[in-house]
Order: sequence, then structure tokens, then C-alpha cells
Amino acid sequence: MLSEKVLKALNDQITKEFHSAYLYMAMSAYFEGENLPGFAKWMRLQAQEESCHALIFFNHVCERGGKVVLGAIEGPPAKFKSPQDVLEKTLAHEQFITDSINKLMDLAIKESDHATRVMLQWFVTEQVEEEAHAGEVLGRVKLMKGGGHGLFMMDRGMGARTFAVPSPLAGKI
Repeated sequence: MLSEKVLKALNDQITKEFHSAYLYMAMSAYFEGENLPGFAKWMRLQAQEESCHALIFFNHVCERGGKVVLGAIEGPPAKFKSPQDVLEKTLAHEQFITDSINKLMDLAIKESDHATRVMLQWFVTEQVEEEAHAGEVLGRVKLMKGGGHGLFMMDRGMGARTFAVPSPLAGKI
């Protein structure tokens, strides 16, 4: 059974994860408009991953006998200054999500909710990867100082990304 505090925090996280998906779709649209289909695909896959993260939280709440309450999702920005701007916002957003996951873990520890702690450990590890990858992509774009041929070459590599259902959802979607 989930405590009221943990239940509310998990429902808030579900909304944050769906907002992340919405944000990354807006970023994908920006890249499509800039004729960078590889970056656009990378962001669409990022959006899929964030939707899966929301489902992991959703399933956890349901499996623990809690009631899922979906919150309103704020609209993402419609304009970005540059590919670097998008990637800076991506890294900042992942850092925001990491902070949120860490606060959830702190709450689960405080509430002695061991099942939620186990579930959250996957996210703690995932967020290290998310921040590292976003930082790596941002670093490469910064090295290009404005784009040019390097940006188009990088776009090709970004388009090679594939999607895999996260392990906590295996057999559940």
C-alpha cells in the first residue's frame, strides 16, 4: 500500500514524464523544420522513452493499489534559437527530472516504502545515462560552433538511434 505522500509524488512524476515526452516532441518538430531529420528522429525516440517512463510509474501505482490521477500537461515551447539551444534545454530538463527522481527516492526512504525504492533505483541509474548522453550530444554540437557540414554528418548518426522498450515494461505493454 502506498502512503498518501508517496502516491501524490508518483502521480506528479507521471505528469512530469508525460510532459517530458511532449517537450521532446516539440523539439523534434523544431529539428524537422530545420531539415535535421536525424535529430528529429532522436527526439521522437526520446519522447517514446519518456512515455514509457510514465507507464512504469503508472504500473507501479496500479500494482500497489493506488489510484492514478493524471495531471494537466503544460504546453512546451514552440520556438528554439538553434540546435545548441534545444540540446541545452534537453540537458537542463534531464537534470530537472533527475532532481525529481532523487526527491522521490528520499521520500520513499523516509516513508520506508521499499518497493518504491527498488523501482526508483532503475530510474536513478537511467537518469545518469540520460544526462550523460544529452551532455555528450550537446558537447559535440558545441564543438561545431554553429553547425555546417559537421552538423549534417552528426544528423546522420543521430538518425541511426533505435528504440527499445525499457526493461521494467518488458511484457507489460
